[in-house]
Amino acid sequence: MKATLLLAIRLVALTIVYFVCFAAVSGALLAPTADQSAATTQAAQAGGALAALLTVSVLNAAVLAYVVIRSRWSGWKLILTIFFVFYGVTTFMPQIETAFFLTRLPPGMLPRLFIAGAIIAALFSPLAVLILGKRKPDRVKDDSHLRLNMPLGEWVGKLCLIVVAYVVIYFTFGYFIAWKSAAVRAYYGGHDPGSLLSQMSSVIRETPWLIPLQAVRAIFWAAIAVPIIRMMKGRWEAGLAVALLFGVVATSLLLLPNPLMPREVRMVHLLETATSNFLFGWLVVLVLCGRRGSEGEPAAL
Repeated sequence: MKATLLLAIRLVALTIVYFVCFAAVSGALLAPTADQSAATTQAAQAGGALAALLTVSVLNAAVLAYVVIRSRWSGWKLILTIFFVFYGVTTFMPQIETAFFLTRLPPGMLPRLFIAGAIIAALFSPLAVLILGKRKPDRVKDDSHLRLNMPLGEWVGKLCLIVVAYVVIYFTFGYFIAWKSAAVRAYYGGHDPGSLLSQMSSVIRETPWLIPLQAVRAIFWAAIAVPIIRMMKGRWEAGLAVALLFGVVATSLLLLPNPLMPREVRMVHLLETATSNFLFGWLVVLVLCGRRGSEGEPAAL
């Protein structure tokens, strides 16, 4: 009972830390312009934004708490890993697509998005490790150096499989969930050609850079998953952690009001990316940890 109460207190504290860090840094670096501010000052909108940020804070704090608590690492090694993962899934990966798809950003907004994300991650990561009691090294033997210990050829083969899986998942979910929405098509100025194959033909013809971009993003996603696999206590826990990080933490910011993207479009993209990223997160772990050792145990774990 005491341990449960202590964990609940820590989760509440971590949620508050996330909320304050995000609100303070976003308010300082990502404040809307005067025209946008005038359009978002109504009490109902402010209340909705507050509720959305609280929801995001609860979700992300809970997922990151699970990762920190179940990690075999601690101290500065864990802090730096959480920073890398947190910044990667909440800022670096989403903003790569922002740079390509949203051409109507205010001047200087894109660099500020990257900087704000780095500051939030730098503030939150050490506080999360401290609040959750992982500041001091554990006495448990660290065998993370044995995980994902594969020859180069196997790495290349598995990364190729991950790239193919991500491209297939990305465009399949993108077409059948996002592109089937009239609001999404109107927002991006496109039309539904009637089938996934026709859509892919259109992509290859009109935006040939999109498939290579997603291939590169797949490798980045895998790079983010690697330290999580190394530090978690088991393959099942690693799979759940990566799936939650990709499917929840990486997509939850779509819950926040955005003057550049209508709510209906955000909600469709949220459904699309949360489901596809969650599935892909599990697949990354299954692929990377799939090789078996001489005694039948996963060689990566």
